Amino acid sequence: MVDVVPRSGPVLHGLDIETDTSCDGLDPRVSEIVAIAVSSDHGDAVFSNASERELLEATDEHLAHCATGVLVTWNGAAFDLPFLASRAEVHGLELGLRLAVDPRLAVRTALPGHDGAYRAAWHSHRHLDAYRVWRNDLHRLVDMSCSLKAVARLTGLRPVEVDRERVHELSAEVLDDYVASDARLARLLAERRWSTAEPFIDPLDNGATRDTVCCIG
Repeated sequence: MVDVVPRSGPVLHGLDIETDTSCDGLDPRVSEIVAIAVSSDHGDAVFSNASERELLEATDEHLAHCATGVLVTWNGAAFDLPFLASRAEVHGLELGLRLAVDPRLAVRTALPGHDGAYRAAWHSHRHLDAYRVWRNDLHRLVDMSCSLKAVARLTGLRPVEVDRERVHELSAEVLDDYVASDARLARLLAERRWSTAEPFIDPLDNGATRDTVCCIG
C-alpha cells in the first residue's frame, strides 16, 4: 500500500489548522482558528499563541515566500481551506487564498456557511487534498476509515494523538506538536501515493478568485 519509489515533482507543503473546541469547533461562524501549521521538507512552521488575525496574516505571509509548489491538506477542500476563508472574511482580510466550489467533489456534510468542497490555490501554490487520493485508492482495496490518523498508522507513521473534542484544553506545546504533526502527515501521505496523486492536484487557474472568498456566505 505504501509508494516507496523516490518522488520527483513539485515541492510539497502540508497544511493543517486547529479550531477552538470550547464552542463548535466545526462551525467557522462561531469558532476561531487557534493554530495553523505548514510543513515542508526543511521543517515545520507553526503559527499559534496570537490573535486569530495575526495567525492568518502570518500564514499568508509565510506561504507567499515559500518555494512554489503544491499545498497539501487532508480534507482541506471541504474543511480547512473554506474555514480559513470564512475566518479571514470575519477580519476583513484579503489572503492569497482563492477558492472555487466544485460540485463534483462529494461531501457528506458541507461546512456551515458553504455549499460544498472547493478547488483551491494559495498564492503561487496549487492545492492537493490528499484525503481524496487515499479514499480513492483505499475504497477499492479495503473497508477502513480514511481518517488522517488511521491512514497514517496504516503506513507506519506515528501521529501525535489527542482528544480532538478537547483541543481547547491542550497546553501551547502540545497544541503546536499536534497541528505540526497533522500538517506533516498530510504531506508525507501525499508523497507515499505520489504515483496516483498528480491527477488530483487542483489547477492553479481554476476559475477561483479572491472575490470568490469574499462572497462566501
